[in-house]
Amino acid sequence: MNFILYAVPFFFVLIALELLVDRWRGVNNYRVADAINSLSTGALSTTTGLLTKGVGLVTYAFALEHLGLFTLSAESAWVWVFAFVLYDFCYYWLHRMGHERNILWAAHSVHHQSEDYNLSTALRQTSTGFLLSWIFYLPMAVLGVPLLVFVSVGALNLLYQFWVHTRHIPKLGWFEWFFVSPSNHRAHHAQNALYMDRNYGGVFIIWDRLFGTFQEEDDNEPVVFGVTTPLASWNPVWANLQFYAQLLDDARRTERLWDKLRIWFMRTGWRPADVAVKYPLRKPDLSQFRKFEVPLDAWQQAYVVLQFTVYAAFGSYLMNLGDSLPVAALVLGWSAMAFGLFVLGVALENRPWALKMELLRLASNLPLVWLAPLVGLWPASALGWVGLISYSLLSGIALYCCRGRLTRLAS
Repeated sequence: MNFILYAVPFFFVLIALELLVDRWRGVNNYRVADAINSLSTGALSTTTGLLTKGVGLVTYAFALEHLGLFTLSAESAWVWVFAFVLYDFCYYWLHRMGHERNILWAAHSVHHQSEDYNLSTALRQTSTGFLLSWIFYLPMAVLGVPLLVFVSVGALNLLYQFWVHTRHIPKLGWFEWFFVSPSNHRAHHAQNALYMDRNYGGVFIIWDRLFGTFQEEDDNEPVVFGVTTPLASWNPVWANLQFYAQLLDDARRTERLWDKLRIWFMRTGWRPADVAVKYPLRKPDLSQFRKFEVPLDAWQQAYVVLQFTVYAAFGSYLMNLGDSLPVAALVLGWSAMAFGLFVLGVALENRPWALKMELLRLASNLPLVWLAPLVGLWPASALGWVGLISYSLLSGIALYCCRGRLTRLAS
């Protein structure tokens, strides 16, 4: 059973509820651009996962068959409990190494880039984590945890982590001795020196207490959310590439071959000495910290929000039918999603070329509606043509009616 697919509507309901609680309490934990950026990275991650989930599943199945020391039964309740706890133990080490090694931080940093903290942050996920994350779960295969159980407890672990991404729930007393809570996970998302690289557990905080990585949220040290090298962008594609690009630049610039190789596997933040001297990175002073912001008027924000809902619906469609769609259809769907979300990111950043990119995005719907039935993304139907062309025309009319404002803001 795909628990994540069924949970998605509840995610959005809870986000809406959190917005109401924000309003009731007179606080503002959401910014439109930041929330759309987080949701966009989540949508891109989910769509990418439809193409890449085989990496983890195939390697796990192979290890289970050829390296498994035991054969555990999915019919036994204790196997599920054992697998649930073991999964979180493996997740702890994946998560910890994701903060401590450059190549793994390049993937995981996406989840930490938001400078706000709310339930939309929970959905902010990497699209490249599949490359190496599977390695950390191989012990479960060696111990004979069935594939069905592995996939199921993994989904449950991820679902648990959603609710801890909120600022509205205070400390929970005894609960926090054993389980990850909103309070100790807020500390995990901080860029303050006190909290940095702490509280890695997904469900159980006991691993952090056992291995010396626990840090309680301190009322005297308000959390500053985000990463020490800010993303400074609303683009979900760049969010996934930023740290890889930095590592690649450093590897290219350093003169030593050994440094070109080892930079990827050194502790997070390590840079070759010659590169660090020539190309120093400027770290913001937390005492003068300012969140990244791009001026947008209410119309621009509303337009991007409405356009994003189209991609959210498209992503739900792909998730619902992902297992039955051919690879060519998934590739086309992923391409349309990635390009569309990239363009919305350009719009949120108010780039001078945002209007041209938006017109190109709308025009790309014509070849999309023609190609989709050919590769099996959806059946050939006049309704598909009418729907996409109508959507493109209505969007074009909205752009035309406000062209003066767009031109003025872009200049």
